[in-house]
Amino acid sequence: MSDTAVEYVQQLADGSWRISDTRVSLDSVVHAYWDGKSPEAIAEEFPTLCPEYVYGAIAFYLRHKREIDVYLSQQSSQWEQLQRLSETQHGPLLDRIRAHRGARPGNDVTR
Repeated sequence: MSDTAVEYVQQLADGSWRISDTRVSLDSVVHAYWDGKSPEAIAEEFPTLCPEYVYGAIAFYLRHKREIDVYLSQQSSQWEQLQRLSETQHGPLLDRIRAHRGARPGNDVTR
């Protein structure tokens, strides 16, 4: 058995956080955790993750909660700003797409 520490989370040059050796964002894992999903359920949602890495990512989040919560809040603000900008720049096109989705049975037009 090796005592080598495993780094489950890494911060990229742009400031974003990823689960090590994957393209899965820490954001995705934390949001699933907030939604009450078990680490095993989260691992099932992301085939590149094993439960060990999900547990490791959650432990990292809990240990660095303040820092990651600030980061997630900033990400949320940026996302909202991008949504507003998109609505402003592409409103008519988005309305047509939503109308088309709504015309097909079983589609949710609220997205």
